[in-house]
Amino acid sequence: MQDGTPLKLKIAVANYGHTAPLKNGSVSIDGVEPDFVKVEPIIAAFRRMVRDVEFDVCEIASTTYFIARAYGRPFKALPIFLMRNFHHGGIVCREDANIRTPKDLERKNVGVRAYSVTTGVWTRGILAAEYGLDLSKVTWVVDDEEHVMELKLPKNVVHVPEGKSLVSMMAAGELQAGFTANAGIGREGPPKEGWGGGAKAPPQVYHDLIPDVAPLEEAWYKRTGVFPMHGVLVVKDELIARHPWLVKSLYRAFTEAKQQYLAGLRAGEGDTPNDRRYRKLKPLVGSDPLPYGMKHNLPAINMLIDIAMQQGLMPRRLSLDELFVDPDAL
Repeated sequence: MQDGTPLKLKIAVANYGHTAPLKNGSVSIDGVEPDFVKVEPIIAAFRRMVRDVEFDVCEIASTTYFIARAYGRPFKALPIFLMRNFHHGGIVCREDANIRTPKDLERKNVGVRAYSVTTGVWTRGILAAEYGLDLSKVTWVVDDEEHVMELKLPKNVVHVPEGKSLVSMMAAGELQAGFTANAGIGREGPPKEGWGGGAKAPPQVYHDLIPDVAPLEEAWYKRTGVFPMHGVLVVKDELIARHPWLVKSLYRAFTEAKQQYLAGLRAGEGDTPNDRRYRKLKPLVGSDPLPYGMKHNLPAINMLIDIAMQQGLMPRRLSLDELFVDPDAL
């Protein structure tokens, strides 16, 4: 803030329970007059920020941010992670593909919206580390552009042929497995081709690559301390340089908004899928299922950096100082 005049900022973040107090004005950002830009789905904001640096403050998928920063994009992350989920599940397989374990994905075609989508990155990393899957022996089929256009994809990543989609390829058996998140592939596929009779054809039913993931995810969390993060908040470099107070101001406001949300969860408020999931996971991950700050997130950050490097997503390994500005260090 200069001369008592608030800093006007364009901010793009999704509608979550823990961002609602900021968006409805019940929590203010000291020194800032926020203009919350409506972007739905929020993934569109990721691309606009990465390609055009359109917003002053923006939520971006963690892997997309790591890649963008490695390619020199002029914004930096605060350790504010806006979405979390476990990733042992989320891949379904055709019944006729003879896939019963993650290793069986080798020499198969697997659909995912984009190679660098954070859900896919985390899942591939887990399948490689926990189940010995050789990622280079899988053909990863994508149907969207990568947000960071400079990204050089591995040779075993191919694009959906013109006129086809991941859903149609899965139904036709050209894909043997696919991600249910962000790829449009559900556990029930379209009706079977060539089914006779006048009644409606029964749908194809795909099975989960790893069934009953909850106990596996619980054991993995207890061993690693990692609750995988997704969206991370980034701020333009020039704003951080010109207004160093802004980092703490944003951090305090997002933290206060989250505390209001968590108090509501404790009181039984909120019934969205995220609300129910975070409430259910609290006995495992603790009273705050959305921890902010570097200290609490170092295991997850370091693991995702390792996974991104292993999957050839970053041209070089960045240090924590290159990726994050730590409000506690200011």
